[in-house]
Amino acid sequence: MKRNSRLSLALHTLGHMASDPKRLRTSADIAEHAGTNPVVVRRVLGKLREAGLLISEKGHAGGWRLARGPEQITLADVYLALDESLVASSAQEETPSCSVEHVLQRKVASVLEEIELSLIERLAATTIAEVRETGSMAHS
Repeated sequence: MKRNSRLSLALHTLGHMASDPKRLRTSADIAEHAGTNPVVVRRVLGKLREAGLLISEKGHAGGWRLARGPEQITLADVYLALDESLVASSAQEETPSCSVEHVLQRKVASVLEEIELSLIERLAATTIAEVRETGSMAHS
């Protein structure tokens, strides 16, 4: 899932947090585990905090932890919190002068919107807890 590294980082981190939801994890620890920079981690996790998925505690003994149980956080929650789209956008700056191109753009935009809604619906059917359980079985 490296196509969208922010989504990949968020899901990976939450999957690990699901094993011990009350444990605080520092940005540095998460970054080291994920092979990225702590600043990147803080930006991504900050979006999850804004969406009510994570809590951050400041200070020397601070860190990040789940704001609610992993069975209450869906993949759609994470996807929507990052405010990104895996489906290519059809946004155009200008309206085409060709009527055929204009109709094609509207049709493609409609199809992409349906795909995006379907993706969110499917992501909503899976929780972080379920991902953690599946991951645990794979490593057994």
